[in-house]
Amino acid sequence: MPMQQAMRQMPAQAGREAVGQGEALLDAFSGEANCPRHATGDTGTALLAAALTTENLRRAFKRVRANKGAAGIDGLDIDQTSRHLATAWPGIREQLMAGTYRPSPVRRVTIPKPDGGERELGIPTVTDRLIQQALLQVLQPILDPTFSEHSYGFRPGRRAQDAVLAAQAYVQSGLRVVVDVDLSKFFDRINHDILIDRLRKRIDDAGVIRLIRAYLNSGIMDHGVVLGRTDGAPQGGPLSPLLGNVMLDEVDKELERRGHCFARYADDCNVYVRSRKAGERVMALLRRCYAKLHLVVNEGKSAVASVFGRKFLGYSLWVARGGEVKRGVADKPLPAFKQRIRELTRRCGGRSMADVVSTLRSYILGWKGYFQLAQTPKVWRTLDEWMRHRLRAIQLKHWKRGSTMYRELLKLGAYPSVAKQVAANSRRWWRNSDRLLKTVLTIGYFDRLGVPRLS
Repeated sequence: MPMQQAMRQMPAQAGREAVGQGEALLDAFSGEANCPRHATGDTGTALLAAALTTENLRRAFKRVRANKGAAGIDGLDIDQTSRHLATAWPGIREQLMAGTYRPSPVRRVTIPKPDGGERELGIPTVTDRLIQQALLQVLQPILDPTFSEHSYGFRPGRRAQDAVLAAQAYVQSGLRVVVDVDLSKFFDRINHDILIDRLRKRIDDAGVIRLIRAYLNSGIMDHGVVLGRTDGAPQGGPLSPLLGNVMLDEVDKELERRGHCFARYADDCNVYVRSRKAGERVMALLRRCYAKLHLVVNEGKSAVASVFGRKFLGYSLWVARGGEVKRGVADKPLPAFKQRIRELTRRCGGRSMADVVSTLRSYILGWKGYFQLAQTPKVWRTLDEWMRHRLRAIQLKHWKRGSTMYRELLKLGAYPSVAKQVAANSRRWWRNSDRLLKTVLTIGYFDRLGVPRLS
């Protein structure tokens, strides 16, 4: 599943905690005496000054705390950074306004991708995440209204499901051929000069442009060695998604100008047309557009094909009776989901049923929330039954002996004959858990335990 997703709703508790634990830091934000007014003199930094106001920094600090996240190369977590900035912030702010601030290199982290490859992340220090978040809160209201209506990734009030619904509407209207384009290592290949040029056309603030350039050039630390970069905006910082949209909006506008129906989420773009011949023309156009941006189309994942059988953001489309186009979960996410459920419901984990259910609940609710648009009730019912089967097997193994099974089943209201038959097969956990045990450990039983249903 695409890794990871953009601006989460900030919990109220996290906000209160930030104020409580970071009072000294918040005082440093508001200390005008520590921020010489002449620093904003002739550097063209009105927008940067707005990003560094007390209220904006307070909001950014709460957001960074709510998002949690790992430490950068300095090894400081959010609380340690808060204590450090309580005294260091006035100097950092002065450097920011004077244009002399130099961000720390990001820490390289790689995570596995669902297709077997690796995704590279660059984790900034908490201080730099705070500054980037403050910039994002000022830049997003300015830049977002300029983006294409067909762009759905990392934008306020928009989500991946909106892109899927748009795709479904295009296919329902008769556009049954898709130009499915995937960019190879998009965030790693962003050309700094091209990005800054596109950004400068939208933002007339020398201070902000200078600071973003500094972030792009800050380099990446790998095994203690700092590597310089002329390309790339590593994922991991708050600004990267916004900068990615700035880079790709030019292609969106070209598709709009030509009247194409499309949906883009980050670097995944699907254009819907009526014929393969038209699709090939659009694919050639996209290759030219991306080449101007020094971006590379991943030929192995891109194609001009029927929409049925292709996936988009984890979803696939199918035709029901009467010709209605419906949504389903694509082929790859389902096996990945089942494999994760197997890991969470291993019978050899030595965990209580409450612990198993708690971990399982968190994962299922997240998965269900993303795939809530799937119109496949039979698939959901089958998965629900399979998960309950695994949980019943765990419960039998916890009881271990036949005498314990007999006693516990009677407590749960089982008929003595049922409890006796289950106890007689005490060591056959998997087979035993899908027969008479279903009449005792029912759907309602697991509902009471807090196991969520997909169906």
